[in-house]
Amino acid sequence: MKKWIIILIVVILAVSIYFFLGKKSAKKTPLRTINPKIGDISIEFRITGSVAPRNRLEIKPQVAGRIENILVNEGQNVKKGEVLAWMSSSDRAALLDAVRTKGAEEMKKWEDIYNPTPIISPLDGFIIDRSKEPGQSVTMSDVMLVMADTLIIDANVDETDLRYLFIGQKVKIFLDAYPDQSFTGIVEHIAYESQVINNVTVYEVKILPKNAPNAFRAGMTATIEVTANKRNEAMLLPVAAVTEKGDSFFVTVKNGEKTEQRKVATGISNGKKVEITSGITLEDNIVVSEKTYAKELATQSGQRGMRGPGSLFGIGTGKKKTNTKTETETK
Repeated sequence: MKKWIIILIVVILAVSIYFFLGKKSAKKTPLRTINPKIGDISIEFRITGSVAPRNRLEIKPQVAGRIENILVNEGQNVKKGEVLAWMSSSDRAALLDAVRTKGAEEMKKWEDIYNPTPIISPLDGFIIDRSKEPGQSVTMSDVMLVMADTLIIDANVDETDLRYLFIGQKVKIFLDAYPDQSFTGIVEHIAYESQVINNVTVYEVKILPKNAPNAFRAGMTATIEVTANKRNEAMLLPVAAVTEKGDSFFVTVKNGEKTEQRKVATGISNGKKVEITSGITLEDNIVVSEKTYAKELATQSGQRGMRGPGSLFGIGTGKKKTNTKTETETK
């Protein structure tokens, strides 16, 4: 009986050792050495806005009465001083209705004597809304037409990102209506007075699009991509190749058959790559995991990702709040 107990204990120990060693071996991460590479790196952030008229003007009649004719349609360009519509005052409309039964000649006589009132365009622009039709009666407070001089992108920017914006800056614009396209824009105005929206301090920014699509419409949702920081011809490593210890950063360098931890100085990071400004050279062999190396190849193939603000892994970007960031790399 004791013999069987001893055999059972030996078997249990053997199985336990097998599984322990197997799991330990499985956890061992394959390593690879890579060299730093020269490339471009940028940090970008995105803000959400909407398409809106720079100047929106409601056209209302100067007198109460009846609309006789509207000469423009939505989307039509008009010049300042152009006649947009004709209308009869209440008195003229009542008079014409009274003489209408007396024949065409009498009708024409009073139409020539009592001229209709023109509705004139106050500026160069285009029609974005036509809310009334001929035959309708209107008061002086009714909106007949809505005009705009040009369409822009109106967005609110977090105060922590305001330092990255300046008048005349080029930005990239995406529309939800055209998810596979992008076009450029120019920052034309940054508000001097803040607003508080959802307990966040923001500033209104107006962006003039340069090559907007033909179906550009007021009210469309837009995403604006702004380059916050950029380095050209920088020495780059994958973020996972750099470790952070306190306020310092280190990489593992292979030296013959041994490895050593070497302190490095870092620049900006976009969440995938980090700029190395000193501490290593292009000839140094940096130890990374095979998984990190695979991600490195995917990044070089042009993949993009999203990240939130971090420390190393928003090196050089300063403290941020809640704006979502994008990473862009070339080379």
